[in-house]
Amino acid sequence: MLLSYLRTVVLYVVLIAVIRLMGKRQIGEMEPAEFVVTMLVANLAAIPMQDGGIPLYSGLVPILTVLGVELVISTLAMRSVWLRRILCGKPVILIQNGHVLQENLRKTRVTMDELTGHLRAKNVLDLRTVQYAILETDGTLSVFPFPKDAPATAKDAGITAKKQYLPMTVVSDGHLFADQLAAVGRDRKWLDAYLLGQNATLADTWLLTVDESGRVLFERKERK
Repeated sequence: MLLSYLRTVVLYVVLIAVIRLMGKRQIGEMEPAEFVVTMLVANLAAIPMQDGGIPLYSGLVPILTVLGVELVISTLAMRSVWLRRILCGKPVILIQNGHVLQENLRKTRVTMDELTGHLRAKNVLDLRTVQYAILETDGTLSVFPFPKDAPATAKDAGITAKKQYLPMTVVSDGHLFADQLAAVGRDRKWLDAYLLGQNATLADTWLLTVDESGRVLFERKERK
């Protein structure tokens, strides 16, 4: 039993490492080739997990082989448009100037119900307001309304929008991220002084973020 637990833990750690090496797109919207690789790796890992009679390396070798092939193919695809087209396909226009391109719908096997569902998810109810709707290679739908139907921006309204700053997480669940603290131009002395002003300690802090403008968000841990 203990051996089964250890085998499972080892395979789990290896799978996490493999997915990390494949890149963040593996856990987001995936291209067809990436989806196949992910499913294949999962199935290869399941076999030695379930059957203790199979040597552990019999599961690790195929997984690492698939990883190697994926890395090689993805590198080649970055350099070859032809290979990218084979592996990933190309974007397809489904709506152009307010008209549905029925032939492209048939080629991509997308039904009108699916198309209108995707449009509703983009807050579009009237097809005639869409200048372009493009089915991307990862299966998502990019929607571009006509300029007259697009939401007004601050520039359109003649308003000067305030500059935005990215908050950096300095403390999360009592853990200090020193590199994030330095990135916003603060040091430990400033942090200690701020927490003292909040009558809190690092251990009491659930979340503390700081942006480049100096705005601070502080959330205290809830007491159980």
